[in-house]
Amino acid sequence: MVKFLDLKEINNSYEPELSDSIKRVVESGWYLLGKENQLFENEFSDFIGTKYCIGLASGLDALRLILKAYIQIGLFKEGDEIIVPSHTFIASIMAITENKLKPVFVEPTLTDYNINFKLIESKITKKTKAIMAVHLYGKNSINNEIIDLAKRFNLKLIEDNAQATGCFFNDNRTGSLGDAAGHSFYPGKNLGAIGDAGAVTTNDKNLAEVIRSLGNYGSSKKYNFDYIGSNSRLDELQAAILRVKLKKLDKDNFKRQQIASYYINNINNPNITLPLTENNLNEHVWHLFVVRCGKRDELQNHLSENEIQTIIHYPIPPHKQKAYLKWNNLCLPITEKIHDEVLSLPISPVMNLIEVKKVVRAVNSFYN
Repeated sequence: MVKFLDLKEINNSYEPELSDSIKRVVESGWYLLGKENQLFENEFSDFIGTKYCIGLASGLDALRLILKAYIQIGLFKEGDEIIVPSHTFIASIMAITENKLKPVFVEPTLTDYNINFKLIESKITKKTKAIMAVHLYGKNSINNEIIDLAKRFNLKLIEDNAQATGCFFNDNRTGSLGDAAGHSFYPGKNLGAIGDAGAVTTNDKNLAEVIRSLGNYGSSKKYNFDYIGSNSRLDELQAAILRVKLKKLDKDNFKRQQIASYYINNINNPNITLPLTENNLNEHVWHLFVVRCGKRDELQNHLSENEIQTIIHYPIPPHKQKAYLKWNNLCLPITEKIHDEVLSLPISPVMNLIEVKKVVRAVNSFYN
């Protein structure tokens, strides 16, 4: 069986350092807001290329607290609009609606599945306050046109970098391109904890201080509460684990890029649409390798019969979810086509060439 993602083997690849880091935290007797958290925040901000990093409990909290902080600062208010791709994981949308802001959906392209920058300007109104750029599947979604658009209309540029840690745009990493970025360290991510974890990176000192307070019950000083906050803190155990994994992230991402390159060069089934590739390898870290097929469910069954695990990212778009009934009648045909056709193939830094070739053979044999 070719597993979609073998987390046990991935974590084994960091031994004995991983076990040593866990033991170090347990024996320290300090489990929240301690040395490991401080060191990880410093190391991660250096890695991303920003002045500040705030460790939090999840990627959703990271996005949610960025928006809430802008409200506390006075730059956003209830009812303001945030431009966001309609093809994304639902956390991008939830972060907006939980702050009583309005998501304005923009369709993606059929080539890289990220937001179609050519459609953004037509969606900007007097209520628009930000563009949320989602680097979906590990592919950078920001270009010079989006950066210039945000500047021209005085909009905040917020990155959802949950799936693209380590990715580049030119010489800068995603997570450092906009005003603030949310990161997820969910176990299956390229940089994954052993549990939920997240972070915000930014160069804005005031924003960083407000986010840190909001994630600590609204407190910047013990038993003094400036805001109505929440409990969203990166614990010492996860911080120590992430420090170990961060050291190998570029190497692990390169392995993903090699597997993706092999897939692209060797899958030659006319029934399968492969993801778009570009000359700059570093603009994609291949959190997911997503193909499209008009007979997606049949393809998934075929691969399962060949002992290959796959996952659909994602079967139902946000605007069709029961949680958002008021948008169920929206017509977003490109988004809906993508959700009807996408299938994610196995990809991870611990896959071997035998497994990769097995996937290629099975995909190529579908209806051929």
